Amino acid sequence: MPRAGLSPNGVVDAAIAIVDAEGPAALTLSAVAGRAGVQTPSLYKHVRNLAELRRLVNLRVLDELAERLGEAVLGRSGDDAVRAIMRAYRSYVVDHPGRYAAMDQAPDPDPRLEAASGRLLGIILATLRAYELDDAGLVHAARALRSTAHGFAILEASGGFGLPQDLETSYELLIQMVVGGLHRD
Repeated sequence: MPRAGLSPNGVVDAAIAIVDAEGPAALTLSAVAGRAGVQTPSLYKHVRNLAELRRLVNLRVLDELAERLGEAVLGRSGDDAVRAIMRAYRSYVVDHPGRYAAMDQAPDPDPRLEAASGRLLGIILATLRAYELDDAGLVHAARALRSTAHGFAILEASGGFGLPQDLETSYELLIQMVVGGLHRD
């Protein structure tokens, strides 16, 4: 019988706590079992193996990121929505650098991960539809927005900005550059 209180979600919670505290390299079944207060074989009642656990962590992070971005753009459109989505993206990465680093940027085909990735992409694409871009333009704009927010946030979370100038000012300039690039002449 599974330990009372331990569930697949509880196992993922323990895994998330590990990647938050120690980074994705520290995620092992043994570490998760230790955090959950069980022996490692007990985890197999809830997850098949470490690969499945990593997929479940990935799924959780995608869901959390989509939730944060969705909440940020709710009731907004156009430039205001783009600003909100970029701020929300950055804040998620800075708030949760370990779990964000645990997210596979190009996950293996898995229907659950594809659905979660699709939800996240759908939020970004819906935000960008205000700019009347064709389908290819939407994809290009989504790639630009994601890579810009991702790159800045990863550098910030890893301490990559050593100069004394204010990061908020830098990010607001970056947002303005993205927003400006979305407007057609």
